[in-house]
Amino acid sequence: MADEEIDDVDRAILYALQEDARNTSSGDIAKRTGTSDSTVRKRIRRLESEGVIKGYRANVDYQKSGYPLRMLLYCTASIPERGDIVPDILEIDGVVSVQELVTGEQNLLVTAVGETDGDITPVAQELLDMGLTVADEVLVRAHETTPFGKFDSGSRAADDS
Repeated sequence: MADEEIDDVDRAILYALQEDARNTSSGDIAKRTGTSDSTVRKRIRRLESEGVIKGYRANVDYQKSGYPLRMLLYCTASIPERGDIVPDILEIDGVVSVQELVTGEQNLLVTAVGETDGDITPVAQELLDMGLTVADEVLVRAHETTPFGKFDSGSRAADDS
């Protein structure tokens, strides 16, 4: 949780950065929120330092970049080691994300990408070698994301000023 409460301006900043962090300036966000450019920059620095903004990454289309296979591997790890093993899983070649699940028997969702089945099979084997059970594998056709709608409060922030 952030040291300071997240308000409507912070939410609008988060939404704008999720939409397009690369091409959205602090001035653009200031206009949307009815604040100053310097206020937006200070808020972004605070959100970064508090760990609310964890980083900025390219949203890669793996299929277009030569890795057409995206596999979801539902795994089971012992409850005590579930969170501790995540950094090791992320070190496996081909793994692009790990999600810790808190309900159900499968408690880790591992996403791997590859060019062929031969790229994905070793990932599953390494997970098994780590002592995980791979309960299910799902091949993903497409994956799209959108900014979290609850952050889209920029118009309210400007109205409340």
